[in-house]
Amino acid sequence: MNLLKHFPNTLTSLNLLLGTIGMFLALQGQPDLTAWCVLLAAVFDFSDGFAARMLNAYSDIGKELDSLADLVSFGLAPAAAYMSLLHYGMTQDWNINFWQLTSSDRILLLIPFLLTVFSALRLAKFNIDTRQTETFLGLTTTATGMFSVSLVHFIFTNGGLWPKLASPYVVLGLIAVFCLLLVSEIPMFSLKFKSFCVKGNELRYLLLLIGLLSVLFIGIGGIAVTVLLYVLFSIGKLLFSKRKEGV
Repeated sequence: MNLLKHFPNTLTSLNLLLGTIGMFLALQGQPDLTAWCVLLAAVFDFSDGFAARMLNAYSDIGKELDSLADLVSFGLAPAAAYMSLLHYGMTQDWNINFWQLTSSDRILLLIPFLLTVFSALRLAKFNIDTRQTETFLGLTTTATGMFSVSLVHFIFTNGGLWPKLASPYVVLGLIAVFCLLLVSEIPMFSLKFKSFCVKGNELRYLLLLIGLLSVLFIGIGGIAVTVLLYVLFSIGKLLFSKRKEGV
């Protein structure tokens, strides 16, 4: 029975391991494999909390380990994927040859790791913020990480005009936007269902439906579409509420 108490932390450790491997693969020019690692890490991230509730195996070390794992899997690995994307935009090569670049290009290539810093700030804020129970304030690290790696995966595996998104202006712009979203005070509605009734869950069902269709039609890149819509739905819901209050 005591061994079962360690099961949630084992799942969290697998989350951390996958994030570390994902980061390594991105630096080796395989950000498509990074996406699979991060998405699987997200499965373990969900499972460890579920297992902890089922086994009543909550612990202080589990809470700290969970934040650390999320920082690596959804903050560090996605930043490395952006680094690979940025390198491709500058050199047309996914495999990072850091020391062969000019000093200014090397500095530019390190900017994506600001996403890791802001992910850490987001996680630290969440751990001490008692307001984030029914809704989130700012975009979660998990959503940010999944958007990032799924977008890079889509660009990596598709030709045509899509690699144009590897432009430094686009990549650095995305990083700036998502860094701000991570630490913003924008209320993001929770995807947890208290009941399965349609009333009160309209946005959740709509997002899940669009997300499923997006993944079916465009693959992993559909996750990026879903996260983007989640942000837009949350902002729309906030504006609607404010307008309703004003009326």
